[in-house]
Amino acid sequence: MKKIQSTLILIFFSAMSLYAQESKKAVVLSNHQAIYVTDLKKAAAFYAHIIGLEQVDEPFKIGKHAWFRTGPKTTLHIILGADKPKEYFKNNHMCFSVPSLEDFIRKLDQNKVPYEDVNGKLSAVTNRVDGVKQIWLRDPDNYWIEINNDPSMFR
Repeated sequence: MKKIQSTLILIFFSAMSLYAQESKKAVVLSNHQAIYVTDLKKAAAFYAHIIGLEQVDEPFKIGKHAWFRTGPKTTLHIILGADKPKEYFKNNHMCFSVPSLEDFIRKLDQNKVPYEDVNGKLSAVTNRVDGVKQIWLRDPDNYWIEINNDPSMFR
């Protein structure tokens, strides 16, 4: 009888431990992305005027940071201090969605900002298998940026 009672107690506490672990799963949310740049004014102007991000207050006030809203509670932190622009793989990129890719491309053309498709063809658009259209461009420090028209972002 004692053996059965011990087994039942062990099963009970094991189940409670498992339940506690499941109910206390940590929620992990994106807070910000950061890039390291050579010219803060040039980078900030690009993200504000070309990409169209809203600049928000940054707490440091030492002339080495610019923050931009990238979502309801996410930001892009641009940090001054890189000694030179570097080369990056296109697959290492950030992505922003716009309601009209055609309007965005018009703005790029007006500002003489080159863009390409995923394969590197200049002034071309990639049509993904899910119907989303995308282009790729580089910021002044060669960071790759994907711009797409994913409609799920605007629902």
